[in-house]
Amino acid sequence: MLRPVMLGAVLFASFSATQVYAFSIDDVAAKAKKLAGENYEPAQSNLPKSLRELKFGEYQQIHFRADKAFWSDLDTPFKLGFYHQGMQFSSAVRLNEVTATSVKEIKYDPALFDFGDLKLDHSPEALKEIGYAGFKVIYPINAAGKQDEIMSMLGASYFRVIGKGQTYGLSARGLAIDTALPSGEEFPSFREFWIERPNKGDKHLTIYALLDSPRATGAYRFILRPGDDAVVDVKAQVFLREAVNRLGIAPLTSMYLFGSNQPSPVENFRPELHDSDGLAIHAGNDEWLWRPLNNPKRLSVSAFSVENPKGFGLLQRAHEFSRYEDLDDRYDLRPSAWIEPKGEWGKGQVQLVEIPTRDETNDNIVAFWTPEKLPAPGEPLKLAYRQHWTINEPALHSNDNAWVMQTRRFPGEVRQSNLIRETDGSIGLLVDFVGPAMAKLPADTAVNTQVSMGGNGEIVENRARYNPATKGWRLILRFKVKNPAEPLEMRAALTSDGKAISETWSYQIPADE
Repeated sequence: MLRPVMLGAVLFASFSATQVYAFSIDDVAAKAKKLAGENYEPAQSNLPKSLRELKFGEYQQIHFRADKAFWSDLDTPFKLGFYHQGMQFSSAVRLNEVTATSVKEIKYDPALFDFGDLKLDHSPEALKEIGYAGFKVIYPINAAGKQDEIMSMLGASYFRVIGKGQTYGLSARGLAIDTALPSGEEFPSFREFWIERPNKGDKHLTIYALLDSPRATGAYRFILRPGDDAVVDVKAQVFLREAVNRLGIAPLTSMYLFGSNQPSPVENFRPELHDSDGLAIHAGNDEWLWRPLNNPKRLSVSAFSVENPKGFGLLQRAHEFSRYEDLDDRYDLRPSAWIEPKGEWGKGQVQLVEIPTRDETNDNIVAFWTPEKLPAPGEPLKLAYRQHWTINEPALHSNDNAWVMQTRRFPGEVRQSNLIRETDGSIGLLVDFVGPAMAKLPADTAVNTQVSMGGNGEIVENRARYNPATKGWRLILRFKVKNPAEPLEMRAALTSDGKAISETWSYQIPADE
């Protein structure tokens, strides 16, 4: 059995002579640094065959009993629930509770779970070596007294967060290593967590995590603040055991199957199906960039060089139900995740990875920051950032700079003298720009386009038109691809009086479309 461990606890004398333990990220960092100097030992599976061979539907029958939530006996709105081991969740994650006087392991108890119709021996003796696969945070975000799951920590270093009225969508990760490289990706895992018991009246929950992988370790502190938008303040120290080729900081993982810029190739009652529809970047020089997502036929990696980024994220800008028409999965309620760096991150790139997928069960989109200079093995990479989980995307953007509301694709066409439209072999894109400042412009304002296209494309039409329905401007772009076996990159922005009035729209036509 696992035994409680106290990491670097510092003892202070208090006025009441009560022993008070000060636990911080430095305690976890000390363990991460020590671990980085040792040989990597992979987590060992402790699952009996009956749990290891569960199918997905069978694993879903194992439910945590809501009436058994951790901290149910405390005067705090925060509660904890736990995930049972099973299926691919084959190794236990150690959980600890941090109080003012101690650090104690949260021990596994099979009585906390309902095993449904599964024919398992779930007696304490049969499951004595089992642990928890992860945990969830419960908080009354939607109504007083209603227990809502607002955060889930499950699998490798993945976690998901939601705010009021939202449903789970994309995920965040602690760290990404060598994503989309031929050598193969390495998936670091959170091995151990320390969760501070909240005090009465606390509006936040503090969580510490120890990360481990063959080539990296890390110490993390997450401060979760529930609300209309959920906010998570992240502080981390990462140590490399050995050199890596690509280090992904603040990684986000999402799904894009089809959407307005890339309609479904087969008939589907849902017009769009995605957890995110684009990558947004706020560069250090205040430029805003929007890159609609694709589901390519080949693996695609796009890199955007940015110095001291002010923010980046995978956004779900479309929240109208009519864009999805899905009553079960409610893609219209899935949040965006926006990363707001704290301090100067220096030179580096925001990288976007798009992976082909045939269905919505596969996360095929990854975005992260990768620094130009990596720390030497054993030296800490210290960083801090804030995550915003929101469905109010306009609040993230500058009001004086218009943003892309949608990108819609159509077969390029021309109107004949008899008013019949005929396709001409080109590809057409409609890009709608909106925003408070743009809405104040008179409809007859001279708005110009700035369009650049790679050598693999030929522009056929390029113009901007006032859109009275949105009180914005629509870019109408038609072009031809010279070599379909190669991708085509393009950029566009709107200007007036020689000044940019919109973010930069950056798009790629994938190869072999």
